Amino acid sequence: MTVDMKSKTLVALIGTCAVAAGIAVKLGSWSTSESSSGVPEPEPLVMVEIAPVTVGSITESIQAVGTLEAIASITVRPEIAGVIHRIHFQDGQVVERAAPLLELDPEELQSQVNQATAEEKMMLVTYERLKQLNDRQEVIVPVQQIDEAKMAWHAAAANSLLYATRLKKTIIRAPFSGTLGLRRVSVGDYVQPGQAIVNLEDLSTLHVDFKVAEVWLSRLHVGQKLMVMTEAFPNTPFEGQVTAIDPRVDATNRTVAVRAAIPNPTGTLRPGLFVTVRLTVGEDAHALLIPEEAGFLRQDKTMVFRVEEHAARLREVTLGARERGMVHVRAGLNEGDAVVRTGIHKLHDGNRVSIKSSE
Repeated sequence: MTVDMKSKTLVALIGTCAVAAGIAVKLGSWSTSESSSGVPEPEPLVMVEIAPVTVGSITESIQAVGTLEAIASITVRPEIAGVIHRIHFQDGQVVERAAPLLELDPEELQSQVNQATAEEKMMLVTYERLKQLNDRQEVIVPVQQIDEAKMAWHAAAANSLLYATRLKKTIIRAPFSGTLGLRRVSVGDYVQPGQAIVNLEDLSTLHVDFKVAEVWLSRLHVGQKLMVMTEAFPNTPFEGQVTAIDPRVDATNRTVAVRAAIPNPTGTLRPGLFVTVRLTVGEDAHALLIPEEAGFLRQDKTMVFRVEEHAARLREVTLGARERGMVHVRAGLNEGDAVVRTGIHKLHDGNRVSIKSSE
């Protein structure tokens, strides 16, 4: 190769490199995020609303569901068969204990009572006569005969008592004070033993059975206060208290059965109503509180964004009871800390924030 050709090739390579360098410089100027002065632009601020961690009182409670039942509830039934002679009550009537509800025709049983009473008297007279003859020694009466007469008298007395008891059962009385339901019979009906006549409910006090998780067992005790709510009276809470705790834990679902009594002096509540029970298990007068919306779940952990020097930092917390839009913070925050209340969905750990007014 001659000298001239080598010179031309070198010039061409230098030109190509110069063009490539120019393109690289130009591309670099397009891709840089630096300003004209070479200083990186600041990260944009995320507008959020914050709330302080405050100290207040919160009530810790358990919620459960149950059905109201009358503390005493029966279906009135006759013990003997017979024709209904008289009915002494109206549907829905309030009755006192031992008040007569219904009478069966007593004529047949009354005749049996009269006959049994007469037989008892006759057997008594026979026994006493034989005994007197034997005592006076006027006639020798075998001891066996006297004993048989005595046993016959006792048998007649027992038979008389049996018929008298059956006669009393022709009048059916209320076993306790309460409110009657709808009668299912009429005058003249022939009723059999055990046939349903009317239901009787003691509405003065109702009870509700419900179940709570076994973890609360150590915090349950008889006399504990609770509130019940029902859709029948949505704006009226009813107070009650725990009367019994089942000594056995259900091994299948790990729950404890609890029974509570609900005073019902006005008869507002009725057996069979579905209710929601709120049982108070404790009260903390110095609880750390944050708004409920400040907490969120991330990878099965409860997190909040704590504001530190105008930056949002992820913080794991342990939350407890909730009440009136606030939630109890058991661990993870201190009094005076500030947490992000709104705008959480726009944040990442470390984002700088701009605080907007909550007004």
